[in-house]
Amino acid sequence: MHFARSDRFSAFLLLGAAALALIIANSPLGDAVTGLNDAHLEIAPLGIDLSIAHWISDGLLAIFFLLVAIELKHELTRGELATPARAIAPAIAALGGVIVPALIFVAITAGSGYMEGWPIPTATDIAFALGVLAVFGRGLPGRIRAFLLALAVLDDLVAILIIAVFFTREPQFGLVLASLASVAAFGLLSRLLHTKFRVVVMIALVITGVLAWYFMLQSGVHATIAGVALGLAMKRDPAGHLRHSLEPFSNAIILPLFAFSAALVPLPQVPPSDLAAPFWGIVIGLPIGKLIGITAAGALISVLHRRRVQGGLDLGELVTVAALGGIGFTVSLLMNELAFEESPLIVDEGTLAVLIGSAISIVLSALMVSLLASRHRRTENVV
Repeated sequence: MHFARSDRFSAFLLLGAAALALIIANSPLGDAVTGLNDAHLEIAPLGIDLSIAHWISDGLLAIFFLLVAIELKHELTRGELATPARAIAPAIAALGGVIVPALIFVAITAGSGYMEGWPIPTATDIAFALGVLAVFGRGLPGRIRAFLLALAVLDDLVAILIIAVFFTREPQFGLVLASLASVAAFGLLSRLLHTKFRVVVMIALVITGVLAWYFMLQSGVHATIAGVALGLAMKRDPAGHLRHSLEPFSNAIILPLFAFSAALVPLPQVPPSDLAAPFWGIVIGLPIGKLIGITAAGALISVLHRRRVQGGLDLGELVTVAALGGIGFTVSLLMNELAFEESPLIVDEGTLAVLIGSAISIVLSALMVSLLASRHRRTENVV
């Protein structure tokens, strides 16, 4: 399963799943497959009644966020964000990449009644962005990937906070506390894996992890937050082993399934002028907002320090990373579903907008990465 760990493989699979979903949704099979996606699988004794689409976005995607949290914790403690000097440049760039797209979305949707979708264009898809860099960036120095990884991880942290704060409706705090108690038990149990009771501990970990997810789901807080909490609570070494074990499953099954499920929307049979304001806020906010926000913020921190800060990039490299940052995809699709869940038509238009905006960023960043890589190879040959 080594190929399933590849950034390139993950990016191609995500793109293929989304493209296949769009084709099927707009074919004679569309109604049947969409109906299956919306079909409910109920576990009545536990009070769970979710559609297949929500089993994927609330259930399987919690595993993806678990892995994101493990990677975030690693980067904050031992990786590219372990010291303030190394974290400051990608942190400021990530902040700019959140603020500017959000402002563009708000400006475009002002007065439309859909301003709550402002978080949608603020996300960066780690797997997809790294995949494009891997495909087109042969010969680029490692600092570019490290900067992009740090920026995307911080971007995901912001996305996690946004989901927890802005997309939680009437939380039941007793159930939230029960979930956090399960998370604490999970963290403690992960420190006992080296004992002779390893098998028993592993079973207990699975049980407490599922309980944390269940209580969070029932509390009204989005269930993926449980995955984040479990990843942050787990001891570093077993967490690393868990991430290594689950990464192929996440890349090859979870993310493509979510991309397929989320992109299973019919193309709106309306002229562009009749598309709702959120469509344009996302289509413009993702590629343009990210490009401007990340570039401006990253350049500002360099100017303030009067030199390239530790872990920073030159202007050409920074603009290229900013273009990669506009690939929203997975997390943007999730935020779109959460923001407009009461308006199915707007969800469909928002989904198409995320796909189009991300596609623009993919094409733009692929071109820029290729040119930058070519420049670096020429420079090395001259030297």
